[in-house]
Amino acid sequence: MYKETLIKAAKAGAHELEHFFNGKFTISHKEGINNLVTQADFASEKAILDVIKSAFPNDGIVSEESPEVKAHNDYKWIIDPIDGTINFAHGIPICCVSIGLQYKDDMLMGAVYNPLMNEFYFAEKGKGAFLNDKPIHVSNCEKVINSCLVTGFPYTYIHQPNGPLQVFERLITKGIPVRRLGSAATDLCWVAAGRFDGFYEHKLNAWDTAAGFLLVEEAGGKVTNMQGGKYSPFEFGLVASNGKIQEELIRYVQDKVEE
Repeated sequence: MYKETLIKAAKAGAHELEHFFNGKFTISHKEGINNLVTQADFASEKAILDVIKSAFPNDGIVSEESPEVKAHNDYKWIIDPIDGTINFAHGIPICCVSIGLQYKDDMLMGAVYNPLMNEFYFAEKGKGAFLNDKPIHVSNCEKVINSCLVTGFPYTYIHQPNGPLQVFERLITKGIPVRRLGSAATDLCWVAAGRFDGFYEHKLNAWDTAAGFLLVEEAGGKVTNMQGGKYSPFEFGLVASNGKIQEELIRYVQDKVEE
């Protein structure tokens, strides 16, 4: 029942994303620079929540555009109605619905759906990762120097030591390709699918990563926090990879690469 509800909710949200894409919709601004929310975000969220609440009214909900709903049990839905809102608002089709289902401290299932590219990613703990019902696996790249990476930057730059620009510079000056798509959920899915070998980002929210990090793990990869420890969606930064380059990529992120 949970799997069916997750898939139904993701498709309901994606229907709204597709309906509004390249059409007319209102845009408003949340706190911070370039922190947009659109009419489509709210429509997608409503469609998702309607599905989930009708099936599991006692479950907790963490969703980007609404106050948290406290659970009466150990289940929690973590929802991004549109991940990549800036892309969406500019007609760039790298955007998606992302929904993760957590039980206690474990992520049980995750779905990421980009209807504009006809890509539906799904993972269930212990049962593998899939793209449009076909199994996916991470890449076999063994060294960061041979990898293709992806990252993201916060719109409000955090002036911290060894921040996003410093790590980016460290990698690209070695000749390592690093892309920036503007959708963390997509970044994680593309690591899971073997398109990217690794992904790192300094500042993310639970709804950005809850589904995607399970997809990477179920596709055979590894996800940690930026120090290499156990990852939780409720901390800001992560490093994800095919597993083979994980420790080396963390050294690049931590500025501990031996010259």
